[in-house]
Formats: sequence, C-alpha cells, structure tokens
Amino acid sequence: MDDEADPYATSRIPVTERYFILKDDLTEDFIRASGPGGQNVNKVSTAVQLRFNLSGNDTLPQDVKTRASKIAGSRLTQYGEIILQADRHRTRERNRQDALDRLLDLLRRATEKPKPRKATKPTLGSKKRRLEAKKQRGQTKKLRGRSSGDW
Repeated sequence: MDDEADPYATSRIPVTERYFILKDDLTEDFIRASGPGGQNVNKVSTAVQLRFNLSGNDTLPQDVKTRASKIAGSRLTQYGEIILQADRHRTRERNRQDALDRLLDLLRRATEKPKPRKATKPTLGSKKRRLEAKKQRGQTKKLRGRSSGDW
C-alpha cells in the first residue's frame, strides 16, 4: 500500500480540506466478531472497536465537536469518546478501514453548518382558510348543545 491510500501511514488523518484528526486520538481494539462465519469467527479477532477521543481532540473546533456529539448519539460515551464497531468484513484490515471511513463520514457531516431557518409569515389565503375552518368547527360544536328538554 502506498502512503496516500493508507490513512494510518501519517499521524494526520484528513477529514476535510480544512480539518484533520490525529492518529493519537484513535484507539483500536480487536475483538471477535459475532454472527455467521464458522470456525474463523470463533478463532480470529477480526472485528474492530474504534475509539475516537472527541472531547480531548484539539484539531477540531468546538462547534464541529458539538455537532459530532449530536450525530454520534448513543455511540458517544460519557467520557467524550465515540465508539464504532466494525465487523462486516472477514479481514481485520477491511474492518479497520470500514470503522475509520464511518468515523470520517460522521465527522464530515459534523463540519457542515446547518442551514439557518428563515422565519416566514403565513399567507393571507392561509389565514383566511384557518379562520374559516375555526368558524365551521365552532358551528359544528354549537349544534351539539343541549336541547331544552335535557334539563
């Protein structure tokens, strides 16, 4: 593998053109995969549990970290680590790459600033339709009133 194809070859892993993470912020544990696979699954630890220390990261700005923690959801621990488990593939290397790709995808989504909502006013037609529906509903309820013989 050449250095450009393997993101683990350098200490800086690019997220976008502006942002990168350090290899030191990543921790990998190799565990046994679950599911089908026969004897290979029982003998070889091919699954990868990738931990990224989001709270201890110094290369990403705070707003990106905040959005990343929301996107990570339940994969974020109380200590500020994002944990991803990859066991889709039979080989350790492919699982390592899969876990890293998923982490980088999560971080790329976090770098995108949400589009600010522009407050709009209801149109004149929608206001009239709303008031007309309210009047109609009031008339329906008025007809349900008690008759004079119910007392």
